Amino acid sequence: TSLLAVQAPQLIKKPQLILRTLLAALFFSVFMQSFHMPAGASELHFIGAMPIYLTLGFVPTLLGFGLGLLLQGVIFEPADLLHLGVNILSLAVPLVALHLGLGRKLVAGAATEVRSVLKLDATYYAGVAAMVGFWLSMGQVATPFAQWATFAAAYLPVVLIEPVLTVAVVKLLHSQAHRPDRKSV
Repeated sequence: TSLLAVQAPQLIKKPQLILRTLLAALFFSVFMQSFHMPAGASELHFIGAMPIYLTLGFVPTLLGFGLGLLLQGVIFEPADLLHLGVNILSLAVPLVALHLGLGRKLVAGAATEVRSVLKLDATYYAGVAAMVGFWLSMGQVATPFAQWATFAAAYLPVVLIEPVLTVAVVKLLHSQAHRPDRKSV
């Protein structure tokens, strides 16, 4: 989609983002494949959005989601390729909104505070649920509101668990980055 195409030149300007994007796609795919189940009108997935966003950055996360969805469609669920654009937008639009809104304000100090990460997660997954509701309202088959509400409510445990995982991952990576080199003399 054009949303990803607008950010792709960042990979040329900053080649180090290529590795981060590949890592984001890998972690996203592992998270998505590790936990998914039907929920209401859609499927509940553990996306791992905040650990990826707070450790790898906005552009790698955005592009990694797109690449990860493409790879999953090719490898695991070829039928999902029909909905690739919709699925990318369902994850990317909330990420862009989060980044432009709360993300840039909170990202500096947020990564090690559960409360701040909870705000980021709640905002992101509310956006994902809203996007799914938008696509359902545009569908040719009417979807009862209760099915969408069941889907949206299913993300509550994810919103409560993911901040703890995010803070743990960020603290672990931060401690490893500031660890003195133990080279033998």
